[in-house]
Amino acid sequence: MSTEGSVNISGHPVLPKLLEKSQLDTKNEGNVIIEATQHMQSVSVDDTKMSCELEFGSYCLWCHEHKEEMKDSMVKQMKDRLFVARAFLPIITKLPGQQKLAREMKQTIQEFEKIFSDATTDADLPPHVDKKLQNMEEIIERAKEFPLDCNYVYRKLKQILNLTEDEAHFHMKQSAFLYQLAVQTMPKSLHCLSMRLTVEYFRSHSLDMELLPIEKFVNPELHHYVLLSNNVLSSSVVINSTVMHSSESQNLVFHVITDGQNYYAMKFWFFMNSYKEATIHVLNIEDVNLGYHDKVIPLHLSLSEEYRVSFRIPSSSQMNTEYISLFGHTHFLLPEIFQKLNKVVILDDDIVVQRDLSPLWNVQLEGKVNGAVQFCDVRLSQLKGYLGENSYSQSSCSWMSGLNIVDLVKWRELNLTDTYRRLLQVQNKRDASLRVGSFPANLLTFQDLVHPLDNSWALSGLGHNYGVDAHAVEEAAVLHYNGNMKPWLELGIRKYKARWKKYLKRADQFMGECNVNP
Repeated sequence: MSTEGSVNISGHPVLPKLLEKSQLDTKNEGNVIIEATQHMQSVSVDDTKMSCELEFGSYCLWCHEHKEEMKDSMVKQMKDRLFVARAFLPIITKLPGQQKLAREMKQTIQEFEKIFSDATTDADLPPHVDKKLQNMEEIIERAKEFPLDCNYVYRKLKQILNLTEDEAHFHMKQSAFLYQLAVQTMPKSLHCLSMRLTVEYFRSHSLDMELLPIEKFVNPELHHYVLLSNNVLSSSVVINSTVMHSSESQNLVFHVITDGQNYYAMKFWFFMNSYKEATIHVLNIEDVNLGYHDKVIPLHLSLSEEYRVSFRIPSSSQMNTEYISLFGHTHFLLPEIFQKLNKVVILDDDIVVQRDLSPLWNVQLEGKVNGAVQFCDVRLSQLKGYLGENSYSQSSCSWMSGLNIVDLVKWRELNLTDTYRRLLQVQNKRDASLRVGSFPANLLTFQDLVHPLDNSWALSGLGHNYGVDAHAVEEAAVLHYNGNMKPWLELGIRKYKARWKKYLKRADQFMGECNVNP
C-alpha cells in the first residue's frame, strides 16, 4: 500500500490513503456504525469526545489521557492580533497616503510570522516580545481609525478561521494516522526476536524437536487450551500465567495455532522453554488438511476480531461507544481441526491469567455451546438495524472472546460451522468486507447458545479503558487487554502493564540480543 503524500490547494500535505475512510472496512445501518481497521473494527462521549472517537477511534482515548497543558497564553494573544492584522492589511494598502502604515503593518506581520516559525509555547518566544505585541496593538488601533468595509474584514477573518480549523483537523488526522501506524506495526524488537528464533530453528534443528507426545494432543481426558497467535511473546505470557496458577500442570495441553511466517519461531521458542509439566503443541494453520477446500472461511490465521460499537441511546441525541471482541474465522474451524476432542478452552493472546482455571472445566454448559462472559452494555436489540430480520431475542446480550469454554461435541451436532458459513455468505452479499460481515455472523451463530460465565472469570477493556476499576482488576481470574493499546506495545496503558510483564520469561538470550523490553 502506497503511503506517499501529495500537496493540496492550500499547501498542506495530503494524508496517505491508509487513513482515508474509503480504505477502511465500514458499515452504517441506521444508528449503528461498523468500521474495521487493522486491530479494531467499529460498530459506532461530552460531544467533542464522541465526534472525535467516531472519526478516529481509540486514538482519542489515548490523546485525552496524554494531553499536556500548554503554557501558550501569550502565543494565543499574538496569533489573535496577527489574524486581525492580516484582515486589515489589504484594505490599508489600498488607502491613499497610508503607505507608511501599510509598510509598518506588513513588517510587523512578517516579524510575527518569523516568531511563530520557531515558537509554539510562551517559553519559545524571544525576549521583549510584549513590546512587539504592544506595537502590533497600536498599529491595529491606527488602522481602525479609517472607514473600513466591515463585510470584507468579516469575510477575511472567517476565511482565516476556516483555514486554521482545517489545519488543526489535518494535524489531528496526521496524529491519528501515526497512532494507528504505531499500534498496527509489530515493534522492531519483537520482529527481531521472531527472525532470530526462526534462524536458530533451522541452525539448531534436531530430531528432538519433532518428537511430539501425540497421544496427549488427542487425549480428551486432559485439559486442552487453544490459543491463536502470531506473537511469540504474548503466547508465552498466556501459557506461563496459566501454568503458574495451575496445581496440576501435567494435565494441561496448549494448542498454539499460528501462521507459516511465525511457525518455526514458535516451535523453537516452546522447544527451548518449559512451562512446568504442561505440553505445548504448535500448529501451522496453513498446513491443516480439512479434506476439502473451504471457499467461505479462508484457511489463513484469523485472530479474534475487535469491534468498536457506537449506537444512539434511545430518547437521547447522545451516542454510546463500547468495545467488543469476537471469534475470528479460524475459530470456526476448531471442531474440524480437533476432531478427537470434546471440549476446549479458547484463550486470546492478549490476556493474562491470575487464578487457577481448573474450576472452569467443571462448569456445566447446560446444553449450550459457548461458555463466555456476557457483555450486556451492548444488547442485540440495539443492533437491530445491523443484524437484519433474523430471529433473535432482543434482550440478549452480546458476549466476549478472550476466555471461552466450548463444547465441540455440541458444536458438531448443531453444525455451527456451516451455520456461520451461510450467515457469512449472506453478509458478504451485503458488505464488501469479510471482516465486518463476521460481526453479525458471530452473534447470530451463537444466538441462544451462549452459557453466561460469572463476570469474575474475565475482565475486559485493559487495551483501551484507562478507568477500569482497580478492585476488579485485582479480583478477575483473567485480564483481557482488548483494544489497540496492547501491553507489549509502547502505547500500552502503563498502569496495567506490570501484571502482563510479570509473566515474561526474561532470562532468554534472544530477548536480550533483540532488546525486547515491553
